[in-house]
Amino acid sequence: MENESAGRGVSHWGVGLLLLAALLVAGVLAWRTMSDSRDAGVQTALEEGPLSVEELRARAESEPGNPEGWQELGFALFSSGDFADAADAYGKATDAGGTEAVLWSALGEAKVMASEHDPMPADALAAFRKAIQLDPSDSRARYFLAVKKDLDGDHEGAISDWLALLADTPAGAPWERDLQRTIEQVGAINGIETDQRIAEAVASRSPLAGGPELGGGAGIPGPSQQQIAAAGAMSPDQQRDMAMGMVERLEQRLASDPSNVDGWVMLIRSRMTLGEPDKARKALSDAIAANPSEAGRLRQEAQALGVS
Repeated sequence: MENESAGRGVSHWGVGLLLLAALLVAGVLAWRTMSDSRDAGVQTALEEGPLSVEELRARAESEPGNPEGWQELGFALFSSGDFADAADAYGKATDAGGTEAVLWSALGEAKVMASEHDPMPADALAAFRKAIQLDPSDSRARYFLAVKKDLDGDHEGAISDWLALLADTPAGAPWERDLQRTIEQVGAINGIETDQRIAEAVASRSPLAGGPELGGGAGIPGPSQQQIAAAGAMSPDQQRDMAMGMVERLEQRLASDPSNVDGWVMLIRSRMTLGEPDKARKALSDAIAANPSEAGRLRQEAQALGVS
């Protein structure tokens, strides 16, 4: 995350890197469901991908009272860089009764990214505060509320809040490195020491925030350089379709091999990364039903990923 100046704090585009990092992790996790044939795997992902933005819009409009349809449309629009329409879709999801904190924080982020002049619009701030009201642990809302402090000149307060978020962040979480970079850069600009404080925040993590006991899918190997290059050549829509299509195929594989506990953890993490908490909870329920002896571990893994 980059800063434009000490006066402005975190840059307009810098605040969006948390989600971009999350999308990258979704792609990394998804690559593990591919065949060894890389080129064929990419093409298959595109051919078998989920609904297009147009199809998602038509489905949401046909069921205007279904918040999940609007949420999926909002995610797709945000992924393609259409932040204003994404904010509109997330707004319709909340109007339709969506009460998930992640939905409200996604609405806030979309409004931030859609704003051309104000780095923290009032309606975005209200959405983040609503998310925190629903779930005080919502990582995205906590991050952006600290951004607000930084923008207001309370750089120490912002850094303290980000450090608290870092302490609660699972090791290997998709936003972890960007969060550390934000702390480092805001500290450097404003003459605030952060290296030791970052180390202390990481060291203070409880077992549920990461560590060897909780893999959270983080130990699963990532894509090769060739695979990353292939994904990088795709449009945002293609990348989104690839990631979502592969996660859906992972779900299908688990249906035929439900004893794969690591696979279930990866699915839960992927669903949360893609902004689908309901599907993440369903994955947890299905995983426990298929592996009752591993219920304790699965619940701990899920809690570390923000699923309850």
